This record gives sequence, C-alpha cells and structure tokens, in this order.
Amino acid sequence: MRDYMSTEFGQVTPDADLLQVQRLIVEQRQRFVPVVEGDDIVGVITRADLLRHLVSGGRALRQPMDQVLAGDGIGLHPRHVQRLIQTRLPKRIQELLSQISAVADETGCPVYAVGGFVRDLLLHKKNLDVDIVVEGNAIAFARRFAEQHACRVRAHEKFVTAVIIFDDGYKLDVASTRTEYYLEPGALPNVEEASIKLDLYRRDFTINTLALALNHDNYGELLDYFGAQRDLHDKAIRVLHNLSFVEDPTRMFRAVRFEQRLGFKLGMHTENLLRSAVEMDFVQRVSALRLFNELTIILNEDDPFPAISRLDELGLLGCLCDQWRIDARLKEAFRQAEKALHWHELLYTGSPVERWVVYFLCLSQPLSDDAMAAVCGRLSVPQRWQEILVDERCRVMKTFHQLERDQGRLAECKASELSRRLKGIGDELLLYAMARTRSDDVRLVISQYLTQWRDVKPLLNGDDLIALGIERGPKIGEILDCLRDARLDAEVKSRQDELERVHFYQMS
Repeated sequence: MRDYMSTEFGQVTPDADLLQVQRLIVEQRQRFVPVVEGDDIVGVITRADLLRHLVSGGRALRQPMDQVLAGDGIGLHPRHVQRLIQTRLPKRIQELLSQISAVADETGCPVYAVGGFVRDLLLHKKNLDVDIVVEGNAIAFARRFAEQHACRVRAHEKFVTAVIIFDDGYKLDVASTRTEYYLEPGALPNVEEASIKLDLYRRDFTINTLALALNHDNYGELLDYFGAQRDLHDKAIRVLHNLSFVEDPTRMFRAVRFEQRLGFKLGMHTENLLRSAVEMDFVQRVSALRLFNELTIILNEDDPFPAISRLDELGLLGCLCDQWRIDARLKEAFRQAEKALHWHELLYTGSPVERWVVYFLCLSQPLSDDAMAAVCGRLSVPQRWQEILVDERCRVMKTFHQLERDQGRLAECKASELSRRLKGIGDELLLYAMARTRSDDVRLVISQYLTQWRDVKPLLNGDDLIALGIERGPKIGEILDCLRDARLDAEVKSRQDELERVHFYQMS
C-alpha cells in the first residue's frame, strides 16, 4: 500500500496566507493541510474548510484576479473565455453553444461543456467534439433540443445519456452529471446521479476536469475544482487520486497519449503511481478488447511513435505484446509509414485508410505469422481486422519479397504484369509495404499501381462482348482481363482497338 500513499505532502504555519493553503489543496491535491508550529501540529485545514471559506453557491475555486497571467489560461474571467469562443471557434460551434444555452434556460437545468473541448479551447488547439453534461435529465434535454433544431436523438436510458445527430452527420454527446465507483480493479464502473463537481471528479486527469457554464446568466464561467488550469500552465498530466490507475488501468494508456499529444509530462507522483500499477500487473485485469481500443486510438495519432516509445519505457508495451521492440528500425518504419499515409491522403482517392492498421503492421514487422496470430488473439482483435493483419499479411509479404528480389528488373516488367501481382491488396497493406521497403523501385511500383493502374478498365463491358457473340460464362471475364492488360500496356487506346483485339481473340 506504500506505493499509493502520497509522499509529496505540504504543511503550513499558523500565519500562512490563504493563497498558500489554496495552492496545497488545489494544486497539490492534498485533502488536508497540517498547521504546524515548531514541532507540534496545532490544527488541520481540510478541503471542505477551504471550500466553505472561498466558495459560495457551490462554485469552483478561482485564482485571485491579480494572479492572472496573460495568455496562460490561469484564472480566466468569463469575458476572456467568451472572447476565446468568439475568436477561436468556427461560427457553427459558436451558434451551437448559443442554441444549447437557450434550451438550458428553457429547461431550467445547469448545462456545461466539459472535457477535452474546454481544455483545448484554453490551449488554442482545434477540437470541435463538444461534450455536454446536464445537471438534470440529459435525454429530456436532448429531445427538447432536437425538437427545436430538427435533429435526431439516440438515447441510452440505462446511463441517462443521449447523442444528438444533425442532418450533416455531426454528433453532440449529452450526459447527465454522474459519479462512478469501482467494485474491483479493472472492472467497469457502477454509475449514480451526482453533482457537476462529482461528475468532474470521476474523470481521468486534472486537465480534463474543466467545465464551461453555458446558461445565459453565467455563460463562459469556468468551473475548476481540481487545479486543471494550473496543470495546463505547468504542462503536467496528473491523476485526481492515488487509486486512479488501479480503478481503471486503461487510464495509463490515455496518460501517455495525452502526454505525447500535448507535449506535456507526467507529474512525478502520477508517474510513480503508473509504474507501480504496471509492476502489480493491473493491466491484465482489463478486458483485451478495451486494451485493443486504447492501442488503436494511440496508433491513430498524427505521430504515434513517441507514444509507443513512451509505452515501452513505462513497461506498458510489454503488457500488450512482449515481442514488440523499440529500435531504430521501427522508428524508421514509422517515419516512412507517416510519409506514405500523408502521400495517400493527398491523392484524394475517396478510399479511406485505417491509419492504425498501417502502424500496427509496422509495430509487428518482426513477428512470425504464428506470433502475429497470437497477438491478435491476445488483444481480441475483431475478426475482419485479423483477416488483414494475419491472413492477408502473410499473402502480401510473399508478393512483397518477390518484388524486392526483382527490383533490378522491375523497370523492364510490363505494367499489366506488375498490376496483376498487386491486384486485390488493400491500401493499408500496400502503404505498409511502401513504408517497409528500402527499394525505391518497389516503392515506385506500388505508387504507380495506386495512382495509375488500379482503376484502369477496358472501354468495352460484358454486354458489349455478349452483343459480339461471345457466350456468357468465364470467357467474358478472361477477355475483359486481357483487354485491361492491353490497355495498361498501351497496346490498345480506343474502343475500335479493343473491338479488333476481341475479334483477334475470337479467331484464335
């Protein structure tokens, strides 16, 4: 239990000022502060004592306005937050917040924007995923909003949550304020209704505990019970309490993701708690599918390698697969994968790519087919992705190795021959091959297939061939394939050329 006891503990003297006490309770998250005179403890100031003194009407703690530091987000006045909304958010989101505010006033429920949206607003980062919490019935609020703005609502009665779906597909998550408790480490939480403060307390890290009031009378007011603004200023990732990683070990993966995405660092005490949770093997108490989901979110980051490297440093990567290794080769593979993915995005092919699949393949590059199958089974990877990561990977690697063996003569091969080799391979595996190969010739062949060859089709179709007297059956497909090859190799250019080629096939 020693690992979960706080060692960074402050105390004050009887003549300490209020700001010193506030810093210890809010910023250092101490539940109480001993008042010490000499060697004797003469009193204790609890969090409740401080709240009673500083807070009226249940509102959050704030820094005195003379502590405001320009541009760092500390102690922001509502008008400053309103200015951020006006200058940093697109008109669509500004209008949405205004509409939410109007419905909040109609229903008489306190309503807040919470979490990452508020955090990123203060950090001047783009985040248009608005999460709303209601001190009241979230489903009733969502339905009232939808009635006024012609939206659809998908309600979840069990958790009193709802999703408002707009005509253009934009989604707004709405939840009732609630608290959670865990019966055992790694288990899913039990949920009960609660105040906004308790709702924020259940969240993973202090930087995600900000709430932005949306009702008209206090629009733009920030609720910050747990020192979130100070941690944003300090660029620190800190948990709210010592058992955070024990209750939900997936928070360890999220801690690393936020640390790397935001350019922050884990607080010393938080990192010690994380390492202790890893040593005590709490990760193994989490369902495999939840671990897989956390990994895919990390691999979908713009640059996932720093997070993957940090997972390895903290011992978390080995909890997922003890054969994954971080080295210079993997770093280069991730770099090449990033270049390939960026190149593919610029093609605007209309064919979406699952970024995490490409990086997962890079991460698993040294694994044998059996080892890859074992990892996918261990992480409960859904079957449709296992088919790509295991079965298709095995087949594609044979093609890839053949291309590398032939790299010296690829320029002499016909486009139709190379296209047949790559036909049917998914974009993720093709981009992985581009990232993995050291051969510019192989990379060129794959890029030509994606940009020039894959979508080539003959001008004639099956109906045309039937009209020319060719019987229905496999022969139709064979001739169309031959016409496609001829077009790839520039042997035919017009419809007339294809008709002549078909006549030749009929005569032969």
